[in-house]
Amino acid sequence: MGSPRAESIAAIATAPGRGGIGVVRVSGPDLLGFAAALTGKAPPPRRAVLVDFLAADGAAIDRGIALYFPAPASFTGEDVLELQGHGGPVVMQMLLVRCIELGARVAEPGEFSQRAFLNDKIDLVQAEAVADLIEASTAAAVRSAVRSLSGEFSREVHALVARLVELRMLIEATLDFPEDEVDVLRDTDVAARLSGFRDDLESLMNRARAGHVLSSGLHVVLAGMPNVGKSSLLNRLAGEERAIVTEVAGTTRDAVRETIQIEGIPLHIIDTAGLRDTDDVVEKIGIERAWAEIERADVVLQLLDARSGETPADHAIAVRLPAGVERIVVENKCDLAGQAAARDTVGGRVHLRLSAKTGEGINFLHDELLRVAGWSGHGEDVVLARERHLEALATAAEKSALAARRLGQVELCAEELRLAQEALSRITGEFRADDLLGEIFSRFCIGK
Repeated sequence: MGSPRAESIAAIATAPGRGGIGVVRVSGPDLLGFAAALTGKAPPPRRAVLVDFLAADGAAIDRGIALYFPAPASFTGEDVLELQGHGGPVVMQMLLVRCIELGARVAEPGEFSQRAFLNDKIDLVQAEAVADLIEASTAAAVRSAVRSLSGEFSREVHALVARLVELRMLIEATLDFPEDEVDVLRDTDVAARLSGFRDDLESLMNRARAGHVLSSGLHVVLAGMPNVGKSSLLNRLAGEERAIVTEVAGTTRDAVRETIQIEGIPLHIIDTAGLRDTDDVVEKIGIERAWAEIERADVVLQLLDARSGETPADHAIAVRLPAGVERIVVENKCDLAGQAAARDTVGGRVHLRLSAKTGEGINFLHDELLRVAGWSGHGEDVVLARERHLEALATAAEKSALAARRLGQVELCAEELRLAQEALSRITGEFRADDLLGEIFSRFCIGK
């Protein structure tokens, strides 16, 4: 495709601050002369060379390593020059200024990855995986990002697109021979092929949802009446005293947040004010904020006191909870009630009995949170997906379902399959809009 710009770009590619090594990266056309002016010699391709980085008057700015990667065998597909010097912020800035004096401009966020995408070195999923790898907060997220960077997710999407193309070819061929329409569809087993495609798409969607949670984390809100043990449960999950626990009802006045990991899944646990009617102005504000957190939750743990079970006040809270949010009922203080920890299903809803104080039954809660997250246990087939990937997969699933229902209406079926293919192609960037690219790459680091 080729980069739409002929200008060179430069940026400090290492994190701000002081370090043993700092890197300035340059990408653009014909950088050999650029490198010679900066180092006093033309560096050989793909060999590390010890050089002085020279100012305009010939004085040494720093002494370090120059690496030159001629196009197209580079990350961006253009000539790339990497300058490894001492990692002080002043010397790095001086080296960047020298690159600008030689004709480069400061790179925009994500512009190196964007050029790699535009020059067909990586697709859009792989470009996003670069950012995901940098931002990964768990080892599992790192492994999933590496798999996406290697093209594993892209290959699965391409395979699904190829199957859609074949289905469209078979179905659209009947438009030219309408008298043979039924025979062609039957002989080529289009219905079975489409059913198999939808099953595999559903499998990818499930793994992508789990990967999205792996990347962004699961937002878990602790909700319930005062003094049912929400703060104690937060402290138990966090493994330390993060929230104040007293016998006084209404101790928690604002949301308390803690991020933990279970099997590599980030869980953002939010303790909220006890939900009750009150005349206390400050407590009212805390309760309003609690309901706002509940509206944004992925899962709500509604805590009850095991000694009393569900009270009318607890039922009133349950009725008000958002219908689309997963709710797990947690009967806390089972030790005080003289009951054993347990996991039950009541009316199709999970009920857990545990003790936040002693830790008895916490393993049941861990298992349920992993279930809600869609975690498979080993995670090696999880796809590290972004929100836009999930939306595209959902659109493809919707359109392919419509196509299955319209097999008897060939023109409509073919159109639904075309829309499904278009949705999948948006994932890798084969079908895209420029504003989408701007939105994606603007979130990257400078120097990537």
